[in-house]
Amino acid sequence: MAKVLLIEDDSDTAEEVVLELQRYGHTVTHAASGSHGLLAARESFDVLVVDRLLPGLEGLDVIKALRTEGIRTPALIISALGRLDERVRGLRAGGDDYLPKPFAMIELVARLDALLRRPSETRETLLRCGPLELDLLSKTATRSSRTLDLQTREFELLEYLVRRPGRVVTRSMLLQDVWGYRFEPRSNVIDVHMSKLRRKVDMPDQVALIRNVRGEGYRLDEAW
Repeated sequence: MAKVLLIEDDSDTAEEVVLELQRYGHTVTHAASGSHGLLAARESFDVLVVDRLLPGLEGLDVIKALRTEGIRTPALIISALGRLDERVRGLRAGGDDYLPKPFAMIELVARLDALLRRPSETRETLLRCGPLELDLLSKTATRSSRTLDLQTREFELLEYLVRRPGRVVTRSMLLQDVWGYRFEPRSNVIDVHMSKLRRKVDMPDQVALIRNVRGEGYRLDEAW
């Protein structure tokens, strides 16, 4: 039995989903708007079912806000927008699965069961990489117990790197996944923010952790 939060504005769909999930023994909380769903999702749930098109705050924006806050509760997106590009957009926004409408209730239940079987690491609140430690709930970061005074965007950049140690992260990846851009603006916004972040993470007397990979992007070194 799981605690499920359903964020769905259509009352008929919501009633059908709630009754079906309850039939399988799940406890379901229903929110009828994106804003109410975002507030509710900050509580403890095992899985989220989020409608894509919601009044006020769209479903993808709800998920993005939760991920930014460090809330990793698995999320199944349900939507009448079923094209491939829309499904990809939903997954890139932080969704864990995407189910186009109309759907069979048995498939909804099966997909939720699959999400619930995933390892609990997806709900982690602390990230560690070498001397770096990030608290995703308080949005604080330390290096060897030294607190880093990071702005919101700097914290998001560091989290992105910490999740990908040893891998080259391109500017396009950062623009898309951190800034949410679907195009590359003619500016040096990435380099400016990364420069500030590197000065705060890598003090002059310390081994540099963040490397500039010429012509490619940036890398958080695995060897310290």
